[in-house]
Amino acid sequence: MEIILLQDVERLGSKDDIVNVKDGYGRNFLIPQKKAIVATSSAKKILAENIKQRAHKEAKLKEEATRIAEQIVAKKITIGAKTSSSGKIFGSVNTIQLAEAINKKGFEIDRKQITIPEDSIKEIGTHKAIIKLHKAVVVEIEFEVIAE
Repeated sequence: MEIILLQDVERLGSKDDIVNVKDGYGRNFLIPQKKAIVATSSAKKILAENIKQRAHKEAKLKEEATRIAEQIVAKKITIGAKTSSSGKIFGSVNTIQLAEAINKKGFEIDRKQITIPEDSIKEIGTHKAIIKLHKAVVVEIEFEVIAE
């Protein structure tokens, strides 16, 4: 069954992608949840027109995300955490704290855009995180966790 995705679906595709799925998955899950519509010829024409109109806006957003990415990489981000005498953090550093630290530097980054590859950060030192600013702009930053 050929469908048009109305929103991003994990491990399937992004919004406005035309994908083939099994009939049951499309009819029983994606379409009732308003995540997709059937890809008829008229729906494909409407989609093509919408994509054409959005292309210019998308280019501006990508350019803005690239500019922000360059600025974020240039900044040094530090997060203070309470630690024991051996350097272990009480608790852990997560995306919420990282987002707050980035936002204090003058950027508007949501915690949902940030991924920390390590399971949890429980020690002071330099760590890496991945920020997805745009579908095509993903930047890896380094941040430092210091003892307060």
